[in-house]
Amino acid sequence: MTGYRAVFLDRDGTINEEVGYLSDPAHIALIPGAAEALIRLNSAGFKLVVVSNQSGIARGYFSEDDLAAVNGELDRQLVLAGVTIDGYYHCPHHPLHGKGVDCDCRKPGTGMAVRAAAEHGIDISRSYFVGDKASDIELGLNSGGKSVLVLTGYGREARKVLEEKGLAPDMIVPGLSEAAGWILQDSKES
Repeated sequence: MTGYRAVFLDRDGTINEEVGYLSDPAHIALIPGAAEALIRLNSAGFKLVVVSNQSGIARGYFSEDDLAAVNGELDRQLVLAGVTIDGYYHCPHHPLHGKGVDCDCRKPGTGMAVRAAAEHGIDISRSYFVGDKASDIELGLNSGGKSVLVLTGYGREARKVLEEKGLAPDMIVPGLSEAAGWILQDSKES
């Protein structure tokens, strides 16, 4: 076995409350239990990587600097709680890849995960993908890792979308606390 195990996490609706096109650091609010769940994963030796689609940049709703400020505030709150996030990655492109932009980074494309794996020595096949949207689960499926749908944020809607597509995550849980518990148990068995 080579490479670290990691948990690739969606940001909005998974770690922090979903507010829609989050551009103001003052609106960062951790989902109850999220920090504790991430501490458990840190303590078990998992690298933690945030991978987030941020089409608000392409849409002109906020800038890269605004995103950096939001991620900085999230990181500040998590560090205060004792959590280490190993990397933040985002796709700034429009979902329709408009204006001549075509990318592999927008979830469910694997670009962010591949880049993070290369930069942090991560073995994607031994990693987990956690999020509240169908694209988060599809990223896990496309990457060859295991996927966990959380029912926070847009999770309930994503469950229906996945069913319509005939896709299933490895696990569906109420939130990040339960996701961490399942990952820790599953990783012992595999």
